[in-house]
Amino acid sequence: MRWKRTLQLLDVHCEGEIGRVVTGGAPKIPGNTVAEQLHWMNTDPQGEALRRFLTLEPRGTPMGSVNLLLPPKHPDAHAAFVILQPDQAHASSGSNSICATTALLESGMVEMQEPETVIILETAAGLVKATATCRDGRCEKVKLTMVPSFVHELDVSIDTPEWGRVTMDISYGGIFYALVDVRQIGLTIEKANAAKLVAAGMTLKDLVNREMTVVHPEIPAISGVAYVMFRDVDADGSIRTCTTMWPGRADRSPCGTGNSANLATLYARGKVKVGDEYKSRSIIGSEFDVGLSAVTEVAGRPAVIPTIAGRGFTFGLHQVGLDPFDPLADGFAMTDVWGPEAGNI
Repeated sequence: MRWKRTLQLLDVHCEGEIGRVVTGGAPKIPGNTVAEQLHWMNTDPQGEALRRFLTLEPRGTPMGSVNLLLPPKHPDAHAAFVILQPDQAHASSGSNSICATTALLESGMVEMQEPETVIILETAAGLVKATATCRDGRCEKVKLTMVPSFVHELDVSIDTPEWGRVTMDISYGGIFYALVDVRQIGLTIEKANAAKLVAAGMTLKDLVNREMTVVHPEIPAISGVAYVMFRDVDADGSIRTCTTMWPGRADRSPCGTGNSANLATLYARGKVKVGDEYKSRSIIGSEFDVGLSAVTEVAGRPAVIPTIAGRGFTFGLHQVGLDPFDPLADGFAMTDVWGPEAGNI
């Protein structure tokens, strides 16, 4: 074959959310830190081309992310990675951290120890500790100790043409979220409402980013509200979530960074304390265990150290190649399956 570039990917999903992991063939990514590498991916034409090559059609699909494994910069880390999605490269993700951990262990890239293996993942947002429960050569469950999460602002209100005044919390859990109680837009979090929730999330994300400037106080490469996460409470007290993702889809998992951001709001309102745990349920009914392990500070702001536990499953292995004569090497997306915002890709 006349391929100009080849990359190997291990297919993994975490509680229904796909997080493919690039295990070989990736080019060297410039940068002295993972945050600098993230910035390069989002600003350099070569970085953008690599992301589009892996995430857009005809090689990519609207579902899930692609996790680009990198050599770690921190001496304590086993691996580093950035999360590639159609809009940009992202700093952190709970479901993708679980996918990356599962891939590292089940591929043998990191030696599996039973009954438990600890892996330190380096992200642009900081180090994530992954404690994997392992048995018979399989990674059964992963508990993540996430990066410090904090509230940017509670009870932000914005005017919307469709729902009137909508109140939300702006909070950080590895990336910035707008957290919205779903009843405000007249919907519930269930599969039948996925398209309506996504459309609402795209509208609200655009409005809040127009009105607010949000930048991490210590990591300027992390800025802007990345996602709108709708939230509700089930009859059993579990928190039900739906994170809406550009250009037009819903996270299938309960969302680790979103639940970390939400945990910070619960702590700020005095609704949780150190040692508390609860279930978070996704739009498809899959679950994470969410816990508050400790409190700390970020740039003088109160912050929490969340834990997120869920399962990853490998389901495929494939190689992606670039034909130098392929006129669609840059990738494309269409509104029929990607959502209305795909017209801007």
